[in-house]
Amino acid sequence: MLQGHGDDGYQYEKPILADFSTNVWYGGEPAGLQAYLFDRWSSINRYPEVLAESLIERLSVHHQQAPTQFLVNSGTTESIYLVAQAFAGSRTTIVIPAFAEYEDATRMHGHTLTFLPWEQTDALPESDLVFICNPNNPTGAVFQKLDYWLRTYPQTVFVVDEAFIDFTRAIDSCESLIASYGNLIILRSLTKTYAIPGLRLGYVMAQKTGIERLKRYKQPWTVNALALAAGHFIFEQFDAIQLPLDQLLIDKEKLVTALRTHSGLRIHDSHTHFFLGETLNRTAAELKRYLLESHGLLIRDASNFRGLSPRHFRIATRTPEENQWLLNALQTWPC
Repeated sequence: MLQGHGDDGYQYEKPILADFSTNVWYGGEPAGLQAYLFDRWSSINRYPEVLAESLIERLSVHHQQAPTQFLVNSGTTESIYLVAQAFAGSRTTIVIPAFAEYEDATRMHGHTLTFLPWEQTDALPESDLVFICNPNNPTGAVFQKLDYWLRTYPQTVFVVDEAFIDFTRAIDSCESLIASYGNLIILRSLTKTYAIPGLRLGYVMAQKTGIERLKRYKQPWTVNALALAAGHFIFEQFDAIQLPLDQLLIDKEKLVTALRTHSGLRIHDSHTHFFLGETLNRTAAELKRYLLESHGLLIRDASNFRGLSPRHFRIATRTPEENQWLLNALQTWPC
């Protein structure tokens, strides 16, 4: 899906005062990163490392796993397309609602698709490959029985997208399961937590055989020199640059509580800083247009997520002041 994601404010002439449509951390990149990258600006005069080898070594130390269990990519989207290509022609199940790129990537590579609603995951269709985002985008739900799936379906490869694992207290990363399960592939993003989506940076974790399979289809130099430098900065400064997650989740709960007093909306539970809502009388597209044109606020029209309706929208928590702007704007919405 080339269009229709969040953070699409560049398509509108109206200035965006607050962007609730993107679930990237609103606080911006870590302090010191800009100067760190500028000091390494001359690196763009040379080709970057073919496979971001030095960052793989750093990831190995950080996660205390062998370097052969990592592959660094230009964001999670590249990882998704690599997996789809490496397992071309598979019988693939996508747990929905879900990021559209799972479907687009697998269709591009001839997969036979089954869509499994999140609430029906007690039974798994016969599958070679399963995509699940945990915590889920767009719902913020968490999946608690991954180890059961891995153990029960050893012939099925489970692709677990952990792009938002840093935005929840409800679950931990499943990376500890890699040693026990060769049918697990984990996708990690560095762009959401550290607010660098424009640099494109993420990585895959799996047993050596899984990484080797993906590397057969990996293009050289996909991670540019500045993205590579940003990755080094993140892990050099890791403990000092973590999200103020507890406060972010408190702010989310305050926003959700206030939104639930609105008679024209239904707000769903979530374990992350972002959450789904539904309009009761009009469409999400109408709500998005009203907030943008009348107040300069941008939300995510979530109607194009498979399994959702024209009434669904997604909101990511921002600063208390900006959250109040949204609440004030909704008081005047002619719902």
